[in-house]
Amino acid sequence: METVDATGGGRELVRQRVIEAASDLLAREGRESVTTRAVASAAGVQPPAIYRHFGDMDELLEAVAEHGYAKFLAAKQVVPAPSDPVEDLRAGWDLAVEFGLENPALYALMYGEPRRGTSSAAFQAGMQILIGRIRRLAAAGWLRVDERLAAALIHATARGAVLTWLSQPEDQRDPALLTAMRESMVVAVTNEKPAVQGDGPASAARALRAALPDQTALSASETQLLGEWLDRLSADG
Repeated sequence: METVDATGGGRELVRQRVIEAASDLLAREGRESVTTRAVASAAGVQPPAIYRHFGDMDELLEAVAEHGYAKFLAAKQVVPAPSDPVEDLRAGWDLAVEFGLENPALYALMYGEPRRGTSSAAFQAGMQILIGRIRRLAAAGWLRVDERLAAALIHATARGAVLTWLSQPEDQRDPALLTAMRESMVVAVTNEKPAVQGDGPASAARALRAALPDQTALSASETQLLGEWLDRLSADG
């Protein structure tokens, strides 16, 4: 039982052991199995230790969700300059869905409850990877909607696809659902072809907006003002 809790480092080791024990129980036996007694036994600590390291079981589940986001982040593959930004978007979406299908109980904990674990550094880092994909689309003239809406659409379709799939009886699950959801996202987020002259100012504004952080010719205030103008032009499309 808990014998390495005398120092800050020891406390952190015990805390991590509890999180991993809870994550393992969740994966093997489902949400109902994650009880104070079961987690304490699996982690090799006394039940009161759970409440010393986590205020309550909800806080422990929050930590398990954060652990899940870190696991998902480690699985992400980032291509700094993909030859085809739309295919890169598809690949990222597929990876998110694959993670959900391989980790159903963990995914349901992470994404089935509003904002669970979304304050974690791993979640924010994952969102930055998504924003990077979206900005590459915009810079190449492929983005149909503004960046914020694109992120919401991509996130919502992947989340909805996984949770819908998991809610269905196994003998009724059709892979065509996942493909259709992905392609509906691609149609909603991207243009059929890169924006060219004559496609209107909105696509051009999105492309310029994506490149704005990298420019050095304008002052900070000028950059902010231009960004506001481009956001307004982008919204008109």
